[in-house]
Amino acid sequence: MQIAGSTALVTGANRGIGRHFAEQLVARGAKKVYATARRPESVDLPGVEVLRLDITDPDSVAAAARAAQDVDLLVNNAGISTYTNLVDGDLHAVHREMDTHFYGTLHVVRAFAPVLAANGGGAILNVLSALSWFSYDGTNAYAAAKAAEWSLTNGVRIELAPRGTLVTGLHLGAADTDIAASYTGEKADPADIARAGLDGVAAGAFEVVADEWSAHVKASLAAAPERFYADALTAG
Repeated sequence: MQIAGSTALVTGANRGIGRHFAEQLVARGAKKVYATARRPESVDLPGVEVLRLDITDPDSVAAAARAAQDVDLLVNNAGISTYTNLVDGDLHAVHREMDTHFYGTLHVVRAFAPVLAANGGGAILNVLSALSWFSYDGTNAYAAAKAAEWSLTNGVRIELAPRGTLVTGLHLGAADTDIAASYTGEKADPADIARAGLDGVAAGAFEVVADEWSAHVKASLAAAPERFYADALTAG
């Protein structure tokens, strides 16, 4: 995927990693960058075209796809974290997580897949998480939704390959953004995460593991889960 000269659309581009994606796409020579957000007035980046897009609203997604028929690079970045558990947490919040990360991403993919195909195939980059691969007390709704989005990413990659569309998944631990404001551990620079994701797309990668924590978690999947979750279960 050639980023220079491409026409990209970034969801959730008003802050955090999404803002860095939009900024870096402009710097890398994208012909046009659609920076989208639920509140378009919150996007303040120079050199972008601003669109309203709420990925949980199918009508909003359809309107954005009609307005951006020239897109050949789609970055599914928009997300939330409600810090909700599954058993005793607010079920409405659990639904919000799934509606955003799984169904919202799927709405956007379904709306833009024909656009990408018409423009030569292009690429989709889905922002996932190390929590796609493990659960953590207090964020289990987020982990479940990201695991579903990871599976979605693998599934649509297979379905869209005949159309010439690359689908890349980007996994990261905590980044220094608003969504992780309450997390007190080490956080990655969101600019580095966006750079790794775009480098992966440019290289044609199916998956980008952006930091050491994500690499550690992925490696743990080959071992017995009793080992990985020992501390968490003891604390519980």
